[in-house]
Amino acid sequence: MYARVKIKDTVRVPPDRLGEDMEEVINELLWEQFEGKLDRECGIIVGIESIEEIGEGRIIEGDGGVYFDVVFNAITFKPLLQEVVEGEVVEVVEFGAFVSIGPMDGLLHMSQIMDDYIVYDEKNKRLIGKETKKSLEEGDAVRVRIVALSLKERDPTKSKIGLTMRQPWLGAIKWLEEEIKKILEEKA
Repeated sequence: MYARVKIKDTVRVPPDRLGEDMEEVINELLWEQFEGKLDRECGIIVGIESIEEIGEGRIIEGDGGVYFDVVFNAITFKPLLQEVVEGEVVEVVEFGAFVSIGPMDGLLHMSQIMDDYIVYDEKNKRLIGKETKKSLEEGDAVRVRIVALSLKERDPTKSKIGLTMRQPWLGAIKWLEEEIKKILEEKA
């Protein structure tokens, strides 16, 4: 999910910034250029960790800026198919819940929450199991599996992540804690 990657790219330093500390300027420009960018191989770049190397500056005719080849380390987030992750329910709607898993949200469709029939409580913005009475609401911590993944490089906001909790030891953390407590009581 999270990884440290080494990236090599070119950074254009505008002419009005050439008198400043070059490493600071390049670091700032790297953040502007790469933070939140989605790359199919690396995932979403969450932050720039450090600059390893700044090459010689190049000038291109007709452009007052200077171009530097830069090697830097970045922290990335790349969701993987079938990966089990923990997140927080950030929104409950009548067709399911949106779960924040790092810098992205995934959809937990109503059919993927539990085996019970689920009712949407619009007034309290929560989903409730008809027989089990288990509820899922905003702020709940959950453990889910990524079952569908469609990452869009050109527009990361249109990326889609499908989630499920309908497998053993997945679900709202409060449900899992109750299950563990029951198992321990039975053994005692």
